[in-house]
Amino acid sequence: MEERKIEIREVDPISLFGINNANIKLIKKYFSKLKISERGNTIIASGEKEALDFFEEKLDQLIEFIKKYGELNENNIDNLMTEDPVEVMSGDGSEILLHGVHGNKIKARTFNQRKLVEAINQKDMVFAVGPAGTGKTYTAVACAVRALKNKQVRRIILTRPAVEAGENLGFLPGDLKEKLDPYMMPLYDALRDMIPAEKLLDYIDLGIVEIAPLAFMRGRTLDNAFVILDEAQNATVNQIKMFLTRMGKSASFVITGDASQIDLPFKQPSGLIYAIDRLKSIDDIGIVRLNQNDVIRHKIVKQIIQAFDESDKKEKEAKKKAKEEEKN
Repeated sequence: MEERKIEIREVDPISLFGINNANIKLIKKYFSKLKISERGNTIIASGEKEALDFFEEKLDQLIEFIKKYGELNENNIDNLMTEDPVEVMSGDGSEILLHGVHGNKIKARTFNQRKLVEAINQKDMVFAVGPAGTGKTYTAVACAVRALKNKQVRRIILTRPAVEAGENLGFLPGDLKEKLDPYMMPLYDALRDMIPAEKLLDYIDLGIVEIAPLAFMRGRTLDNAFVILDEAQNATVNQIKMFLTRMGKSASFVITGDASQIDLPFKQPSGLIYAIDRLKSIDDIGIVRLNQNDVIRHKIVKQIIQAFDESDKKEKEAKKKAKEEEKN
């Protein structure tokens, strides 16, 4: 048993420890065999030599991350503790994507979000799959707005399957826009962070930004556009085929979805799962999988996802066991 005192000099200790010591509390959970405390700008750790060496190695990586990116949050800590640190520290896709409304810096904030940006930069068609809150749609919309500002595309097209109404919106009150808006609200929310309200309205009026249900894509060829299909897990097999074949010249397609939240009628297969299974061997198509470490909403969201995942795993194991017992 030995004790080490590690003085934090190269970065502001608050950026490492986090607000109300949130970061250091999480770091301690990864080193349960060590006794760790902090005093001022010094961390005091005691335990076995091997564990202390590993702790110092990870602490150096956390400090280097702060020096490179200017911040450290719980998602970054999780990624640095569980992923290859060389990849996590990679600069690919980590640059500021754009400055949003009020000058907010919009960039990929987690390891897999940076992988998504890198894939979008390199591939014309990318699938982004993961649970709620992992920034799939937000990151894709940021890339779309950046491409529009850089004149890489002439328009942005955002679409979703309106599953809740069975794509039959006639019974809802109001004109077409009023019928569709509730289903498209998450896309509007992302755009409002990135484009001033008046300019966004102008873009929509001019057709530079189009937000429409998936059914409205039928029969079209989408050229010179950045096209995002959101909530693709709720697209049927025929719909996903229709959408993917709309791709025209100089177009970028991003398909996002959460395979754990399929709202299609019972026994109706998800087009997202169908497409990924059949297209995964095509080199020109990118597939990025995000996970609970990429959740950037309230920290309880990560715990909710984990709880559901564990429950689903237990149910699958129980069903598998029941089938095996039936055979025997």
